[in-house]
Amino acid sequence: MVVPTGFGGMIGQSAQMLELFELIACVAEEGDSTVLIQGESGTGKELIARAIHEKSPRKTSHFVPVNCAAIPDELLESELFGYVKGAFTGAQQSKIGRVQFADGGTLFLDEIGDMKPNLQAKLLRVLQEREVEQVGGVRPTKVDVRVIAATHQNLENLVAEGRFREDLYYRLAVIPLNAPPLRERQEDIGLLIEKFVERFSRRKTDRKTTFDAVAMKSLKSYPWPGNVRELENLMQRLVILHRGKRISIKELPEKYRCEDCFIEDGASSEDNSRQISSDPVISAPVAEWSEEGLDFNGLISDFEDKLILHALSKTGGNKKEAARLLNLKRTTLIEKIKKKNLEG
Repeated sequence: MVVPTGFGGMIGQSAQMLELFELIACVAEEGDSTVLIQGESGTGKELIARAIHEKSPRKTSHFVPVNCAAIPDELLESELFGYVKGAFTGAQQSKIGRVQFADGGTLFLDEIGDMKPNLQAKLLRVLQEREVEQVGGVRPTKVDVRVIAATHQNLENLVAEGRFREDLYYRLAVIPLNAPPLRERQEDIGLLIEKFVERFSRRKTDRKTTFDAVAMKSLKSYPWPGNVRELENLMQRLVILHRGKRISIKELPEKYRCEDCFIEDGASSEDNSRQISSDPVISAPVAEWSEEGLDFNGLISDFEDKLILHALSKTGGNKKEAARLLNLKRTTLIEKIKKKNLEG
């Protein structure tokens, strides 16, 4: 039997992920029951929610994500439920909320544990009565929407502390799903690395960045507190800094280097200390000439990425100090980091 390595945009062949894939397929087919996804930050809870939507009868309608922690409390109510003209200063025309926009589809409420009690009560009404009332409105509107909620917090503990409504918790947790942390599925790390290296290789003709056995073992032994998101960010950095090369444990940032792996590789403790503390040389990109010429802008951009990431690594992410090392203005460096998506 061929073991699947991916499902709905997720990657994995560990027992935990295969079980999760089966649960997602079952839940998606049913199409209506509320789902509560719990798991640490960076474990891919939104990917799970999207997979449920895409494999459900609702896939032809909207998938509407809302991050309850990212929208200010005073705006979240009108974002979710909409408002009528004149409901408050500045409401010059009526606007439907995201609940109504998701009619026929799926509403994904990320970080539901951060929702304030007054909004919890209004959400409970949506789940119980299948209707939504706009801010300033007097007439509720029927909606047909599936709600999927997610949180990195323990909602049962929040209920016990009086910070989350017990009745809403049970309404949301009809079908509970858990997103496993990366440290509990080490056999998936190699697959994820391969996927991310492929994604961040800018030119498809480039020789792929690879890892030797010791570097791979070191990565698999790391606990990954930031989970898949942390691994993704690291792969982007390494592909930029070592494009097309075979990466050894010496090229990994210090916190990802396993001391036992160094010893296993035949290095003495004294050599280990020297390797860990050494400052890697940032080499200029190799120009590959062809009949069509070379990619001048791409080569310059790659080298600039390397310099910026190396400066940030040396300064522990301190942008002001990194700008000083690069002889750039701090604002110029920040603009480049944002433009090149080097944050993380």
